[in-house]
Amino acid sequence: MKLIQSRDNPFFKSLKRLAESGRERRKAGLTLLDGVHLVEAYEAAFGPVDTLIVAESAQAGGEVAEFVKGREIVALADGLMRDLGLVDTPSGLLAQIKTPSANATVNRKKDAILIDGVQDPGNVGTLLRTAAAAGIGQALLSPGCAAAWSPKVLRAGQGAHFALAIHEECDLLGFMAGFEGTTAVTCLEGATSLYAAKLDGPIAWVFGAEGQGVRTELIEAAGLRVKIPMPGAVESLNVAAAAAVCLFEMVRRRVMAVQ
Repeated sequence: MKLIQSRDNPFFKSLKRLAESGRERRKAGLTLLDGVHLVEAYEAAFGPVDTLIVAESAQAGGEVAEFVKGREIVALADGLMRDLGLVDTPSGLLAQIKTPSANATVNRKKDAILIDGVQDPGNVGTLLRTAAAAGIGQALLSPGCAAAWSPKVLRAGQGAHFALAIHEECDLLGFMAGFEGTTAVTCLEGATSLYAAKLDGPIAWVFGAEGQGVRTELIEAAGLRVKIPMPGAVESLNVAAAAAVCLFEMVRRRVMAVQ
């Protein structure tokens, strides 16, 4: 085991660059995972991580110490781990990994979630987590979305990344034009209640940016416009909450259809 205590250490500097810069992560083809759960999810899908980094104090006992027992690690002084600023509440365990790529091309015959300009990392991660939980296997992100493999999106996704084919910088309009199923978008104008809408066959769900929602050209291209009935005093839902309502209404219909 090697203990790093200096901010001038080359490896620490490389971690700092990965933690702070999406450009650096893309250039290096690497990203960072925080916490035992994420590392376990990665290893279940891809095998052992490249490098395990542990806060000095986390070796004393607890979940992290148990997880890394017998494994080769790099130890960081607690102050250096905090300085990385990877997430608000560091777990004491990081893994440096090669960023997975979506090896498969997009599938125009299977369910998909299309994320249009969502910039908040927590929302993007939660959208991916919800899609994976609903059995959707692919996610397409437009330019302008938070980077899917950034540490904060990974943290919010809670392992969903490793169950999805994630495609970034996508032409959502082009995908919708060739999709062999229903393209569905939430909006108010000309929309049918979600609970009355026909949700048969493969569906590509489009969810849009906080505030402005889905772009007009995507709404116009969608084959189905739905709205979520909200009898209460609130006029709108967070994008991740709206997606959960829609995706699990789809799941409910499919479960009912086979019973």
